[in-house]
Amino acid sequence: RKEYVDLYVNYILNKSVQKPFEDFMQGFLRGCPARNWRMFLPEELQIILQGHTTFDWHLLEKNVMYIHYKELDLTIRNFWTVFYKLPEEKKKMFLAFLSGSDRITGHGLECFRFCIADPQLKHPDESCPHASTCFLTLFLPR
Repeated sequence: RKEYVDLYVNYILNKSVQKPFEDFMQGFLRGCPARNWRMFLPEELQIILQGHTTFDWHLLEKNVMYIHYKELDLTIRNFWTVFYKLPEEKKKMFLAFLSGSDRITGHGLECFRFCIADPQLKHPDESCPHASTCFLTLFLPR
């Protein structure tokens, strides 16, 4: 029985995926030669390819630039109060709304900068917040 289980596990985890993995590896190495990737540890390579999945949200707040707002404006203070009360999943959804992805590139939040701008509307209560993902700008009516 042990030999059967060992052979079955080997088939499921190795043999059955061998051909698709070889095809993937061949295509991957064509675009990204292995000699360039050898300098990274597996964990570092994963972060480079997938981005960070855990965040220091206070660092995000620290790196924000404000347009037509000041850090102590009531709208901004209310925004951050509500933001910090959100569960982790909703914070990542906000990140996706703002940037188009719920992950941050390999550099991390230290290099991630975005803007919160006042769209300066005549009737701000009639407008919803919206984002420009290309420019990493959140337009937040007063």
